[in-house]
Amino acid sequence: MGDLEIRAAVSDDVPAIVGMLADDPLGAQRESPDDLAPYLTALERLSADPNQRLVVAVREGRVVGTLQLTIIPGLSRRGATRSIIEGVRVHADERGSGLGTQLIEWAISESRNSGCQLVQLTSDTSRAEAHRFYERLGFTASHTGFKLPL
Repeated sequence: MGDLEIRAAVSDDVPAIVGMLADDPLGAQRESPDDLAPYLTALERLSADPNQRLVVAVREGRVVGTLQLTIIPGLSRRGATRSIIEGVRVHADERGSGLGTQLIEWAISESRNSGCQLVQLTSDTSRAEAHRFYERLGFTASHTGFKLPL
């Protein structure tokens, strides 16, 4: 496989990102690839926030992966800064290629470079394969997460 570039997402990447977000049973229920307007608005907000990094992995000119990294300063843990990894997706053609590992390793490195003492993420309870993937990378399922739709 060709060289991989991980770079900030731009508006031209949004259709490919949304396509990957929608390409599984959970995403198919909550994403709308036919209406990109809310995604483009979200990209503008993300791009304006220095604590947000929405990136794409590009191979041979094609978007093949994405994730969002959020840097959060805090008071707990002696004023620790942490990061949250969200929206990790790898194009179906690239699954099993090591791309997911490269994306997560990029996020961990970027977190270290940003002074973070902790990297965290959540994964839907139905995604057993993803849980094994994150555990192989050293993450532990140490907490129970809760969500409240608004």
